[in-house]
Formats: sequence, C-alpha cells, structure tokens
Amino acid sequence: MRVGIPKEIKRHEYRVAMVPAGVDALVRAGHEVVVEKSAGVGSGIQDEEFVNAGAKMLDSPDEVFEAADMIVKVKEPVGPEYTRIREGQTVFTYFHFAADRPLTQAMIDNGSTCVAYETIEDTQGRLPLLTPMSEVAGRMAVQQGAKFLEIPMMGRGILLGGIPGVPPAHVVVIGGGVVGTNAARLAAGLGANVFILDVNLDRLRYLDEIMPENVTTLFSTAYSIREQARQCDLLVGAVLTKGARAPQLVPRSLLSEMKNGSVIVDVAIDQGGCVETAKPTTHEEPTYVVDGVVHYCVANMPGAVGRTSTFGLTNATLPYAIKLANQGAVAMAKADPGFALGINVMKGKVTYKPVADAFGMPYTPLEEVL
Repeated sequence: MRVGIPKEIKRHEYRVAMVPAGVDALVRAGHEVVVEKSAGVGSGIQDEEFVNAGAKMLDSPDEVFEAADMIVKVKEPVGPEYTRIREGQTVFTYFHFAADRPLTQAMIDNGSTCVAYETIEDTQGRLPLLTPMSEVAGRMAVQQGAKFLEIPMMGRGILLGGIPGVPPAHVVVIGGGVVGTNAARLAAGLGANVFILDVNLDRLRYLDEIMPENVTTLFSTAYSIREQARQCDLLVGAVLTKGARAPQLVPRSLLSEMKNGSVIVDVAIDQGGCVETAKPTTHEEPTYVVDGVVHYCVANMPGAVGRTSTFGLTNATLPYAIKLANQGAVAMAKADPGFALGINVMKGKVTYKPVADAFGMPYTPLEEVL
C-alpha cells in the first residue's frame, strides 16, 4: 500500500502524523510512504530524516493525496482537502464529525473511508488514540488557564498556587476522564484547591484514592456545577461523550454569577464544547470575554506543543497504521470490533450512530456497508 503524509494546514497546527520511525516501520513491512515536503518542520523533524527512513518526498499536497491509497493525518480535513480525498481512499485521522456538519457531508460526498482516531476502542472500551492528546490537552488547560488568570490577559490577577498568607486559586474540573485527571493533577501540583466533578461514582472513588489532599471529588449535577462555578477562578471543561457532541453543562445564564475575570478553558470544544458560550478559537487569538468571563477555546490545543504531541500521538497510532496498511480497513474491521468503531463514514454512508444522530442524518450499520 502507498501511505501518504500531508502537511497539516489547519491554522497553527504544528503536528505531523508520522515520525521517521513510523516511516521506517511501514517501509520494512513492504509499503511505500510519500511525505509532503516540510510536513514535519513544526515538530522539529527535517525532510532529510524522512528520506533517510525510506520516505519519498513530494512537493505538494495534491501530489500526496493523488499518490496515496491511505492518508494519515492529525487533524480533520479542512476546505481544500475535501476535494483532494477521493472515492475508496482511506483517511486515518482525528475527525470529530459530530461538531462539524460540512466536514461530515463532504466525506459522505467523496466516498472515502473515514477512520477516526477518537472513536477506536481497545478491548477494555478505552480510547487509545485519543488518550495521548487528552493527556496533553488536560495539562495544557491548566497551563493556559494559569496564564490567562493574569491581569494583562484580562484575568482576575490570581496566582494559581497562591503564596504564604494568600489563598491559592479555586479550580473546578468538569469531567474525571483522561483530560480531567491530567488537569486536576497539574493544578494540584501547582498548589491550587481543585474540585473535580464526574457522574461515575466508581471513577470518583478511584480519583479520591490517587489524587493529593488538595483535590476534592464531587458528584456532578446541575446544582453542584452551579455552586462550583460561582466560586471558581478557573473552570476546565473536560467532558467527553464518545464520538458525539459534548453536552452543554455550563449555561450562558451561569456566567453572570461567576467571578469577574475568572477563566473557562473548554477542552471539549473539539466536540462542540460543554459551555453554552464556547466557540472555537485559535492559538493566534485564543480568548474572548463573555459577561466578564475569559473563554479559552482553542480547538487544537496540543498543536502548540507540536514535538511532544507528535511523538506522543504517533506512539499510539503507528501500530494501527501498520495494520491498516497490511490488511486494509475492511479486513481489519471484521477482525477487530474496537477498530470497527473507528469507521465513521464509508462508501457515502454514516456508519457511526452518534454522528448520524448529531445531524439527523441516516445511519447505516457498518456491517451492512461491509
């Protein structure tokens, strides 16, 4: 199989979908890898490194998409890439379809096989290809939240960990999954008073056991979210519904009750956001203010730390990419039910129900398409 690695074109996206070690592994398995020139520069990987690993460098994205049987990316296709993808081509990347109807329709129209990192499950029901970027995003949420609490950034002027004689920040994390756990741990390590909310009691018991003393676990309800939001300096939205649009848990009406200059970091923005007033922003213009509350809603947060994110992501995606190249999407889906959940769109059909439900589109079970 010929595998194509284009340069990411989403604004301020510095990751690349394959590292030289991945190219080497695919070539050793008998496949050909074509990489767009300068695709790895944002992650500190030079073209020469790809060439030395066995890749063929191509000058333009058009050449890469035209040459490849399978495209491996980091972020969902955007604008110009819609028409570069062709019928029968496999695209392996983060899609987050449920938050983007035009993307979904474009992939239906072009007849490609869309394998979404974020909905592939392992044998224990975990999301192995979402986990590394969730780890990055959770830690970055606190890092960015701490920065935007500074007065020059329109924040309250709060130091997250406080100092002797001055209390630390009150940090609220909604969601106790990978993002929330990493956010809570980092905020606690900086000395903040952290409150983490979730609806899963078993998960709360686990978090209560592993977290330091300055982390309090709370059962998540509309009431508890409202009470915590009123008190918080930093609120991290870390809610995940597999493959579906995130539930809106922080309504617009609540913002007027929050502290002026408090900060919301909505990590769920890739799936539509869990805050009613959240809208996607960029690293160039990361924040906006609504009712005195600073909103940070960058849709590709891990892209800012391209090198760490690229190596963390490809550690997880490479085994799947090799199997896909060896077997093809159809055979792999038949052999691995967890991988089959990653096929969201195939042959013009939506094969992942939460995506179909998000837009009221027809849903076709994957078995029928296969």
